[in-house]
Amino acid sequence: MRALSIAATGMLAQQTNVEVVANNLANMNTTGFKEGRAEFQDLLYQNISVPGANSSDSGTLLPSGIQIGAGVRTSSVYRVSTQGDLKNTGNPYDVAIQGPGYFRVQQPDGTDAYTRAGNFGLSPTGEIVTDQGYTVAPGISIPANALAVQINAQGQVSATVPGQTAPQVIGTLELTRFPNEGGLKSVGNNLFLETPSSGSPQAGVPGAAGYGTIQQGFLETSNVNAVEEITSLITAQRAYEMNSKVVTAADEMLQQTARLGG
Repeated sequence: MRALSIAATGMLAQQTNVEVVANNLANMNTTGFKEGRAEFQDLLYQNISVPGANSSDSGTLLPSGIQIGAGVRTSSVYRVSTQGDLKNTGNPYDVAIQGPGYFRVQQPDGTDAYTRAGNFGLSPTGEIVTDQGYTVAPGISIPANALAVQINAQGQVSATVPGQTAPQVIGTLELTRFPNEGGLKSVGNNLFLETPSSGSPQAGVPGAAGYGTIQQGFLETSNVNAVEEITSLITAQRAYEMNSKVVTAADEMLQQTARLGG
């Protein structure tokens, strides 16, 4: 009976849906996290009567035909890249991106990764690094005797040192964009990697056309909406339940058929 296998695909799809929702809710307080959304597509169809086929010798056509679907599958988990709210932390090394773009960071193996999480700090040598200690491009070092550090909307990093009344510009943070942000590969630790689907990285200056601005003393929060996620969870749970009822109904029908055969 096809209904058993069709309902099974529905249950598997909704299980994936619940897992995506669970990950979203688990990361509600993760800095710069972007929620995921499961997308589905129907499977192949068995054409018992093809629409448009001849239905008689006189040339009449079937208006719709008979097509039995094989179920559903998860086609992708789309990353929703909408802007998260900005939270004031007061920490001079916390920076948020208001608008498009990613910070580029250098991993220990020398490869580049990208992040929206701007909870930065300083290395033992005074270099601006991520919370994992990865260097934030282009590699800006704060003087050891700096009295204050300012980062403006255009990403310019300035430090006030003893003996100077005006802050000294010591570097500029850069941002990176991709033709297809959804094609970036998530690797954990708030990091993404370039893939053939994402396209090549396009570096730019904060505030330039198509790039966001920098907000010092703020962090971008997760863009997860708890109410929407709970609604999606209930919907997925009910869909799973209804598919399980189809399995039960198909099983009962098979039992009836078996009794007739006995």
